[in-house]
Amino acid sequence: MILSDKDIKKAIREGRIKIRPKPDFKTQLGACSLDLCLGSVFRLFEHSRVPYIDPLDKNRNGKNATRQIRVKKGEPFIIQPGDFVLATTVEYLEIADDLIGRLEGRSSLGRIGIIVHSTAAVFDPGWRGRVVMEIGNLGRIPVALYPGMRICDIHFEEVSSKVEIPYWKKIGAKYLDQKGPEPSKLFKEKKNEKKGRHAKKMAG
Repeated sequence: MILSDKDIKKAIREGRIKIRPKPDFKTQLGACSLDLCLGSVFRLFEHSRVPYIDPLDKNRNGKNATRQIRVKKGEPFIIQPGDFVLATTVEYLEIADDLIGRLEGRSSLGRIGIIVHSTAAVFDPGWRGRVVMEIGNLGRIPVALYPGMRICDIHFEEVSSKVEIPYWKKIGAKYLDQKGPEPSKLFKEKKNEKKGRHAKKMAG
């Protein structure tokens, strides 16, 4: 069940949804969603600095192919055609163990070629951290994005019951309590798989 505006406010009052800073319901609350605002920190991909990205190699993962910048107050971030960046919302989000969050782009930005997530649209029960968006410019014209602008919205849905292992308890939760636009940490899955195989071998 998707939470209505009334139920979103109730969930925030009860602490099932925690958002810092507190949202302005007059401008951010929709009929069944809550708008989130663009932060000032971006992670850019430097295409010419590395020959390729290997997500399973800690030394060749996305971090080595990117640099992080902070946009000054009042200045725009210009995203070029075909570019892809990681960015955060202003808001830090915590979700109860019986809710999920679902991120959606804004139609007004989609109409000028801006997508705000490629795959990372679902936030698991028990999620804690700043929301990181995968922003791309699918158009042919550069677009100015301003920190503080409403960049996306999030819907909240109830699951059938509290999950047994919420995100904050999950072994290998790679992005728990993230505060900035962290690059891919897929290489950690390879490390955790090796640990799991070793543990089974020792137990057997």
